[in-house]
Amino acid sequence: MPLPPEDFVGAVLDVVAQIPEGRAMSYGDVAAAIGSRAARGVGQVMAYYGGEVPWWRVVRASGHPAPGHEDRALEHYRAEGTPLVWSRDRGSYRVDLRAARHEPDDAP
Repeated sequence: MPLPPEDFVGAVLDVVAQIPEGRAMSYGDVAAAIGSRAARGVGQVMAYYGGEVPWWRVVRASGHPAPGHEDRALEHYRAEGTPLVWSRDRGSYRVDLRAARHEPDDAP
């Protein structure tokens, strides 16, 4: 049974708040951690309510940060020592999810 909308929002924000520095989860990872498959729903929660949690630690499945937030996210990644993979031209990057993926202890 799906969570009520307000419970879904709270559950997403709780998971994101617990991602340690230098680690990351994909939108799908966050959804799975709360027993859901609603990765896009996680994206919506982050877009509307994510400013109070470490939003840069939630990335697309490819490891890329949210579109339009790449520069701000990069500042956080560098400060936290998050593993990154750079493109050949060093013009773009993504989080190395193999090295940085956080797996919560209490995932369903």
